[in-house]
Amino acid sequence: MSHSIRTKFAILIFSFILPNSVFSQSDLKVIDYGNNKEAGNFISIHGVKQYFEIYGQGTPLVLIHGNGGNIAYMKPQIEFFAKKYKVIVMDCRGRGKSELGKDSLTYNQITKDIVGILDYLQLDSTYVVGRSDGGIIALLMAIYHPEKVKKLVSFAANLTPDTLALYSSFYNEVVRDRKLADQMLVKNDNSQNWKVIQQRNRMMEFQPHISASDLQKIKCPVLVMSTDRDVIREEHTVSIYRNIKKANLCILTGENHYVSKNNPELFNTTVQKYLEETYKGEELRQ
Repeated sequence: MSHSIRTKFAILIFSFILPNSVFSQSDLKVIDYGNNKEAGNFISIHGVKQYFEIYGQGTPLVLIHGNGGNIAYMKPQIEFFAKKYKVIVMDCRGRGKSELGKDSLTYNQITKDIVGILDYLQLDSTYVVGRSDGGIIALLMAIYHPEKVKKLVSFAANLTPDTLALYSSFYNEVVRDRKLADQMLVKNDNSQNWKVIQQRNRMMEFQPHISASDLQKIKCPVLVMSTDRDVIREEHTVSIYRNIKKANLCILTGENHYVSKNNPELFNTTVQKYLEETYKGEELRQ
């Protein structure tokens, strides 16, 4: 084949391939989690507007973000679990598109918000996966609304707002941030939403208050998760595990409080394995 014929042949092939390649690239859809009109919904709970999104089909799975997070923070978990589950994920009060309301922010209040969403969706017996503050809320759901929780994963939760549960460096940071927010509110500073920052940090500084007897009310299987580089003391995580009858324990080595975002493959596959398997371990703790 002559050089000119080969050139014309290559151009002909390229002319057929290029349009398809361009089309396939433009056909890719980037989902704006936390701002997705197709998946987003608003609901008024006790007069306060709350926002949530739903993805996927199958067994309902509730994802609960941490104190400084929102729906978008849970992107790695939404994309992973929506392949198999019906994922319900919300902006907790004062975060994302959800209103703060006039009351002081509490873990019990947010728990009621999530239960309100599940009632609205007519859903019971869901899987619940919560990280950090979301892990606290997941435990509260199992304690006070057991009919809503089939199995749960509580990552990096604490039962008390003190240095028995939290490492001092983190607790001191929370107190510092709360005091700064107080000062900025007095000055009427508008550079940030200091009211939300104040309420978020006050919640961590003075809450929660979950007792061992509260944990002992939990009947469903619970995976108690943390890392060996977390802001939660390891012995506190073990204490949570020991006070839940049907609990399993997982401490991820070499990871920190942000493993769900920084190493989502490890976090997600660990959670999925737990959700899919039959509970094991109670026979060792009679």
